[in-house]
Amino acid sequence: MSDSLLPPPPIALTIAGSEATGGAGAQADLKTFQARGVFGIAALTCIVSFDPKAQWGHRFVPVDPQVIADQLEVEFACYTMDAVKVGMLGTPATIDTVAGVLGEQRPKQLLLDPVLICKGQEPGAALDTDLALQKQVLPLATFVTPNQFEAMSLSGLAAIDTVEQLIEAARIIHERSGAVVLAKGGVRMAGPDAIDVFYDGQTTEVLSEPKIGEVAVSGAGCSLAAAVTAELAKGATPLEAARAAKTFITQGIRARVASAAPFDALWQGGPA
Repeated sequence: MSDSLLPPPPIALTIAGSEATGGAGAQADLKTFQARGVFGIAALTCIVSFDPKAQWGHRFVPVDPQVIADQLEVEFACYTMDAVKVGMLGTPATIDTVAGVLGEQRPKQLLLDPVLICKGQEPGAALDTDLALQKQVLPLATFVTPNQFEAMSLSGLAAIDTVEQLIEAARIIHERSGAVVLAKGGVRMAGPDAIDVFYDGQTTEVLSEPKIGEVAVSGAGCSLAAAVTAELAKGATPLEAARAAKTFITQGIRARVASAAPFDALWQGGPA
């Protein structure tokens, strides 16, 4: 029997919140990494749990910044990251901590999935968080995956109701950040198809699949960004990563897990 080792897998880190139902956040990221053949690591930034007694609103608890720093210290000491995904950070203090580490480590692939609003925060705190994220983390990103609302915020457009407006938002965000953009329209865009727009400064590509229902599936946005991260970690080009992620997410939505909440959850095992 041979005792030779197999080639090591690519390694991806997600810096994100824990979402208790397992449908989104770091849980979704790690399942996506595994499904895409990447060794996944997580640094938790906050704990989010829906409240079934209060219309399924968010309950948000931030992780102490020193605890976040400790997680990142050991993770970067152990591994050379092939790609890093940044999801929900949640507070200016968390953003300051994470941005400081990423500024020192400078991962070669840094995807920002810019969670701009957490419903568990007061409006003023949410705005402070949004501005800190745009100022401190967005300039470090090589790839950014805003949803429809986040694309409006990052681009300054008053509305994104059409594919043309989503394309314009992606172009503006790229011009402001220098990052490759995958603007996620999904089921929130009018029409029969779930639309996402890729733009890298030269290539514009509309990624379209027929909608599977009209209600957003929990974890679809997180998992799409995580799938892109995984493909980048494996050496795919940004456009190849976006295309593969779109196919993966469509299959995961089709294999969704039913829930007693007002939303179902994407299943990353569906494509397998």
